[in-house]
Amino acid sequence: MLEASTSGFHSEKHLGMSWADMTQDDELAKEEKELEQQELNKREVNVNDSAGDLRITKVVGKPTTLACEQSEYNRFMNVKRKKEFMCFEKVNGKLTNILQGLELHMDIFSTAEQKRIVDHVYALKEKGKRGELKEQTYSAPPKWVRGKGRVTLQFGCCYNYATDKNGNPPGIIQDGMVDPIPVLFKVIIRRLVRWHVIPPNCVPDSCIVNIYEEGDCIPPHIDNHDFVRPFCTVSFLSECNILFGSHLKMVGAGDVDGPIAIPLPVGSALVLNGNVADVAKHCVPPVHKRRVSITFRKMDEAKRPIGFIPDPGLQGIQPLPSEPDETRRLNSPKSEPYMKRRPFDKEGKMEGRRFAENGSQSEPYYSSQSRRPAAHQRRIKENIGRADG
Repeated sequence: MLEASTSGFHSEKHLGMSWADMTQDDELAKEEKELEQQELNKREVNVNDSAGDLRITKVVGKPTTLACEQSEYNRFMNVKRKKEFMCFEKVNGKLTNILQGLELHMDIFSTAEQKRIVDHVYALKEKGKRGELKEQTYSAPPKWVRGKGRVTLQFGCCYNYATDKNGNPPGIIQDGMVDPIPVLFKVIIRRLVRWHVIPPNCVPDSCIVNIYEEGDCIPPHIDNHDFVRPFCTVSFLSECNILFGSHLKMVGAGDVDGPIAIPLPVGSALVLNGNVADVAKHCVPPVHKRRVSITFRKMDEAKRPIGFIPDPGLQGIQPLPSEPDETRRLNSPKSEPYMKRRPFDKEGKMEGRRFAENGSQSEPYYSSQSRRPAAHQRRIKENIGRADG
């Protein structure tokens, strides 16, 4: 019999900033402007005519103020993290925790930041529809493909899901024509590394955006090994479930049978590594509301596209320290107790359920608070083939 269990979130609390302040804070906007300015004014490109060498110096920006550093540190300490997921299945005759390596990080983005990101995604979508992006950046499958009509935007590299008409196998297309990662997305990557979501030795250099309408889904799959582990998906607009299983099965007219579902709260970051990335398949059943996700991945260096040059804005990113330097602490007698860690909540559990046949369209939802994740303990069936959800 399958066994599934979860443990509760933990939060690194620092209460120097109120929750209301953090939900309205938009540090991405400031960082985006700074990075844009750096790319315009601080990047020096020298071409040696005789040798034909291209040299890009390290990007140097303005020093960050102590107030900005403290604000970022306050928010970093309020991130809630869940790293202990368990669901056991027999794999090659051995009982295996297929969720080993799964992490869920909450409250990474404020309400204002979520809105900025979603607005930017839809602006890029419109540019793609007008033909203003490179050929393979924007993709919009015909809507008659029930449940699989989501729009995708690929940056950094073009990934092929199946062998294409030119004979390219599944994986990164070496001569794919896509746009570079947008500045705002690079700011997101920098935060994910600085806030201990992605390790500094695995900084993403590509990403894919999925734009879901009601009823869209992603079928069971394991991410191609042209991308190294771990990789990370951030979620916006509406909460949905992601299903995991070593043998996710299509049953009947598009149903999928799997052992466990994990809710993906709005503004969260899901990290896949280890067994959950390489042993378990995952899928997103038909969503009830509009949804946006961005998956950030680092390419295997041997699989990078021809002529790929590492982005200087993504080099040398270092995680924030677990404790602030003494010289950077606020001059407050109350600051020290706020550094203490404490558990955020007890474990939450959620009964398995089947998605409703018809979901109503709703207005976009931006959340600054998160519901506790839960894991189904019974095998569940999710409708993955109905366009109407």
